[in-house]
Amino acid sequence: MSTSTDTTAAGTAVTGIGRLFRAVAIAEACSWVGLLIGMFFKYVVVQNEIGVKIFGPIHGALFVLYVIVALLAARRLRWSAGTLVLALFSSIPPLMTVWFERRAARQGKLRTP
Repeated sequence: MSTSTDTTAAGTAVTGIGRLFRAVAIAEACSWVGLLIGMFFKYVVVQNEIGVKIFGPIHGALFVLYVIVALLAARRLRWSAGTLVLALFSSIPPLMTVWFERRAARQGKLRTP
């Protein structure tokens, strides 16, 4: 059964922009995995660009969406400048958006103040 709220490890509800941030952070990380697999096949296995041609634009769009949602979340959830910088930096290394999302959820930063 699906509900309109998620809960963090501490049991606090995450709604609205916090849920959107969570979904986009996970999607951005998954697109990184797809792009890395595509690059592996392009350069190591078959020298075929199809994986990069598919996952490159998907990852690019999700990267931009992550940055926009992070900026919106920072404003609506009243993140500190340091939290925002860490969220934005987390978009660069592969899979770090999931790490940041988990950290923010644990610290209650995905809840509306």
